[in-house]
Formats: sequence, structure tokens, C-alpha cells
Amino acid sequence: MIRILVSVVLLVFSSFGLKAQSWQPVGDKIITKWAEEVSPDNVWQEYPRPQMKRDQWLNLNGLWEYAITSNRAVAPKEWKENILVPFALETPLSGVGLRIKADEVIWYRRTFDFDPKKDENHLLNFEGVDYKCMVWVNGQLAGSHIGGNLPFSFDVSKLMKEGENEVKLRVIDGTDDPDLYQLRGKQKRDGRGIWYSPSSGIWSTVWMESVPKTYVQSVKILADMHGELIAEAIVGGLKQPSGLRITVLEDGKEVMKKNSSSHEVRMSVKNVKLWSPSSPHLYDLLVELVGENGEILDSITSYAGFRSVGKECDENGNWQFTLNGEKIFHLGPLDQGWWPGSFLLPPSDEAIVWEMDYLKKAGFNMIRKHKKVEPRRYYYHADRMGFLIWQDQTSGGSGGSEWPKWKKLKALSKDYSPRNNNWWDGNEDVLNADWPDWAHEQYMTELKTMIDVLYNHPSVVVWTTFNERWGQHRSMEVGNWTKKYDPSRLLNIASGGNFFEVGDIADEHNYPHPLFPLEVPLYDDYIKVVGEYGGHGWPVEGHIWDTSKDNWGYGGLPKTKEEYIQRYVKSSEILGGLKKKGISAGVYTQTTDVEGEINGLITYDRKIMKISPEDLYKIHKEAGLVD
Repeated sequence: MIRILVSVVLLVFSSFGLKAQSWQPVGDKIITKWAEEVSPDNVWQEYPRPQMKRDQWLNLNGLWEYAITSNRAVAPKEWKENILVPFALETPLSGVGLRIKADEVIWYRRTFDFDPKKDENHLLNFEGVDYKCMVWVNGQLAGSHIGGNLPFSFDVSKLMKEGENEVKLRVIDGTDDPDLYQLRGKQKRDGRGIWYSPSSGIWSTVWMESVPKTYVQSVKILADMHGELIAEAIVGGLKQPSGLRITVLEDGKEVMKKNSSSHEVRMSVKNVKLWSPSSPHLYDLLVELVGENGEILDSITSYAGFRSVGKECDENGNWQFTLNGEKIFHLGPLDQGWWPGSFLLPPSDEAIVWEMDYLKKAGFNMIRKHKKVEPRRYYYHADRMGFLIWQDQTSGGSGGSEWPKWKKLKALSKDYSPRNNNWWDGNEDVLNADWPDWAHEQYMTELKTMIDVLYNHPSVVVWTTFNERWGQHRSMEVGNWTKKYDPSRLLNIASGGNFFEVGDIADEHNYPHPLFPLEVPLYDDYIKVVGEYGGHGWPVEGHIWDTSKDNWGYGGLPKTKEEYIQRYVKSSEILGGLKKKGISAGVYTQTTDVEGEINGLITYDRKIMKISPEDLYKIHKEAGLVD
């Protein structure tokens, strides 16, 4: 395997021939302290795929050339310097800060030195490019990709040459074009209210790795509370005879090793230490592809958290979440994952850890990742710090077909007056949007890829296929497929949306204070959760994204900070009462302010905690939400 030293990675920037000092952030809006520290020499240096790690890799983040042309142009007439990859075109940290028009495309180009070996394959990896791209290496097409939310790669072995190599991209991003059904989450060209600025083009790490001719392309790991571990590898490249060997390690010491003549290993680890939010214990794994003569063809390192996700009916007939066979109440924030300097991408690894540390100290054990998929390092930190992740599928749609009608409410209680009408009247036709086959197939491709990419992370415990009614379509088909494809996790078919009798969870949204229609018999066989509530807003002067716009929170803005805190206390007390009645989770909106939304527990620039984590923990404790 090629040995690319760290020094080579650093020299790549100078070999590109662009001057670092010619780059600087743009715009006059607030940014975080981590964004203030970003430079072309230090931008996102961490290995991007902790669940399947190789020692030797080449980081292609840094300064690239770019161009914006008509979508009819076959190539740019001229290139501009510089854009800082991996930050999206519109972001301050890109150094560009422009928004493309509907008929425009983005081009990227950079060169780097490389020394390809004949006995190796060379993979070009993209952690995120929004939305549709074509990629050329040394003037030859390497491949194309559709989908702006997830990683992808190309085998460019035959395209690489010794010395200087060139990578070029052409990117189309229609965002909310009514004809595209693009899965875009919270992005909208006219960002206001609950909608935010688009992130077009490359928005996450770009990198190269060299692998043997026969190599581990991916590995699927399932580890449960009984110590049972199943590891299944997909082998890429030259298909020579090989088997799989898995070694389980703890603190660097071998716990167990097992070989298989196939590419699947099943093993039982005795006296296993379980993973949970209170004790997020992880075991290291050495995954080796072994040839028929015992030679090691390829090896990667990974890790596993032994845990089992389930549900249990309590003595009052209410279904509850379980983890490792024990009932557990899920308490967490709705987390948009948006940053003022970099939008979809956190400005640094340290920024992710800081935010999770705040949530951990506040007593939250769960995070609902809302309408976006984070870079893979985010889930690695959730694994090691101990969070339960509810992972939303990124939403999309088109025009009137984006939003099906609400279910009609059958009022069973005069005391229940929800914000959303979600009682089914039996007319299924109005409950699903009408998506064409091609758009649904793309939705399913991205859903499957998301599950595959995040499958090994013990922190991910719930899939949410739809949020409210955003692009909700073919609900039973999507739900049944998801439960069959990944039975190891729970399914929330439509958080706060049109409920269908599939999956495990019935989810109500209500603002500002939590509510749930406990008396509705349709929900009796499901875990009952309040998937969104709160949204109490408090503006902090000097920490507002755009002072020229209306900034808002749910329920109107309080007159004082003390009133704001008391509103949070009241919501927590109400949720504590619902917990006693059988509710199994509460999701507070939200972790931070985002653009015009000032309903975060922290300001958008992460510089002011509106409520300290210690005070939040005390509030949660007194409300009976944490043990």
C-alpha cells in the first residue's frame, strides 16, 4: 500500500500554486469562534470516516479554483481564485459568499501531486456535494452522482498519473426548483422563517485513499446486548479468494479473534460491556481481509458499541423505549445542524464536541438530527460521548405535491386542542403526496444510502422517514421497506405528520408547550412521543444573524429573560406530567438559534448560552425528566 506521509498532505496546498493569504471570509454577519480560527492550512484535517479507517490518506481540502457559468456552458472560459473547500459557495468561510441563479452551475478545479502504484487502487472520495455533479480526473470523466446529503466515491485508478494530477467538478443545485423534487431539507432560495440559506456545491471533505487491488469496500457491523457481533464485508477490486478476520480489542488488548472463510464473521464476546448514554463503552475492531495462503490483503480499523434497541409495554399499557432491555426516556433537542459561517458543515471537529458537551451537561441523552445528515465524524462523537440519535431522512418535494392534506382530527377530549390536526378519517388518498416514480426512486436511493452509511453507529437508534407532511408520500411502502431493511432500529414514520400504522412510534408536535392526544386509541400500540415542542425565543443583542429581518420564536417573544426561562420551566413540567402518563420522549426546539429563528438554547454564533447547562440539568431534574 502506498505510504503517503502527513508532510505530503501539507505540501499539497503549496503545490496547487494558490496563495493562502488571498483567501478571507466574506460578509458581515456573525460567526463562531471556531470559524474565526479557520485557515486554508488547518481546514478539516481529521480523517473523515472513523468507522472504517485506514492510516494512509490524502486530504484535498484547501484552496481550489472555481467558476460560475450558464448551465449551457461545456466548460468555464476563465477560472477564479479562490474558494476554500470544503465550505459551500454561499458560505462566508468559502471566501466567495455568492448564490447561484437557477440557470447557473458551479465549476471546481485543483491539482495535486501523486505517485500511483500499479498494485493499488486509488479512490477519490467526496463527503458531500450538493446536489448533482460530474467529476473529471486529468480530463477524463471519473463519474457522476446525484444527491446532496451523503458521501460517495469513484475508483480513479486508471485515470491517475505520476506527478501533477487535476480534479474538476461541475455541480448543479436546483435547491427548491418545483420540477426537481430535490431532497434539500431546510434549504430554500428565499430563506426565511423556518427555512435557511442554501449550501451549493462541495460542502464537506474531499479526500483520496489508496487501497490494495483486493480491498474492503465496506463493512456492516451489528453488535447487541448479548455480546453477539456480526461483521459482513463487501469486497471491492480484484475478486481473489479471501476470508475475513475480526479482532475485538479493549484499551489496546485483544479480547477475542475469529476467522471466517467467507466475508462474514459471527462471534460471541463474553462479559461484554454495554453501550449506553450513561456509559458509552466502545470496543476497537481490527478488520482484516485474509488471502487463501494466510496473507493479509487489506486491513482497516473500526469500532463497535454493544447495545440493543427495543420497546416494552409498561404496567399501564403504554409502550416505552428500551435500551439493553431497560426502559429509557428520551430527552433531547431538535438539532438543525446549521452554522453561521459554514451552514451545513460545522466549522471544525472541536465545534461539534463543544456543542455535544453542552447538551450532555444539560442532561439530554438524545439528539433529533433534523432534516439533514451530518458528516460521519459527528456520529463518531455521538458514539463516544453517549447520545441517542433520531435520524431524519432529508426531505424534499415539488410545488403543491410537496404537502399532502392533514388528517382530520376527531376530537375525543374537549381539553385537547392541538396545533396540528392528525386524526385519520379513513381517506388514505389525501394523506400522501403524489410523487412520480423517478422522484420516489431517488428518495429511496438516498434513504437506503443514509441507512448504509450510518448503520454501524450505536448512537443511531431511530429512523424518521418523514417530518410532518414535508414530501410525505407512499408512507406505507416507505415504512414497510425501512422496517424490513433495518429491523435493528425503531421507525418513526412521520414525526408530527400524517400517521400510518407502520413502524413503532406515534409522534405529536405542539408549540409552544408539549401535548399528546393520549385518548386516541389508534396510538395505543405505539410508543407515544412529543417529537417537537417549545421553541421559546429570546433575542440576544449583538448575536443576531440578520437584524434587518423579523426574528421570531414560537408563542411570541417574552418581555424578559426571566420570563423566557420560566416558559422553558413550564414546558419541562408539562412534559414531566406527560411522562407519568406514558409519553416516552420529548424533543425541545432547539439547540441553537438559526438565522431568523431565535428559539435556541444557545445563540447562533455559539457565544452565549441563554440557559446554562447546569441550570438546564436542574430544571430537567426537578421536572422528573432525568434520573
